[in-house]
Amino acid sequence: MINSLSNILMVEDNEDDYEAAVRSLKKNHFANPVHWCKNGQDGLDYLRHQGKYADNTDTLPGLILMDLNMPGIDGRHMLGMIKEDEKLRSVPVVVLTTSSDTKDVEQCYQLGANTYIQKPVSFEGLVEAVRTMKEYWFDIALLPGPKH
Repeated sequence: MINSLSNILMVEDNEDDYEAAVRSLKKNHFANPVHWCKNGQDGLDYLRHQGKYADNTDTLPGLILMDLNMPGIDGRHMLGMIKEDEKLRSVPVVVLTTSSDTKDVEQCYQLGANTYIQKPVSFEGLVEAVRTMKEYWFDIALLPGPKH
């Protein structure tokens, strides 16, 4: 289970999608702080405490929500880098993207994604997807404790 106070890292380049996800988290009574990174490089810097995050004292997030199609380092590349890093690989990564392409799904699972969710078209669908994700990751799944 993920600690109810664990940070959630959201890596999403689209502000509207980010805001919709945060609204759906709130609607599902998430109290977890959400940190937003707008691309893969920013997300990696946050996780590794590099660049503008060099003074960051946050522990690793309890969950990473990640889009696939972003400028620069995209979600696929970031996912591979996370799962290759001994300090980061135990953090669950949920791919939340518009793509339903079977190649994307297969590639993400091969790279180590913990879950792959196609973004629902409606806000109500997103709220339901987040509710289901919350039940699984925060109420059912047992995970390793937070690391610094």
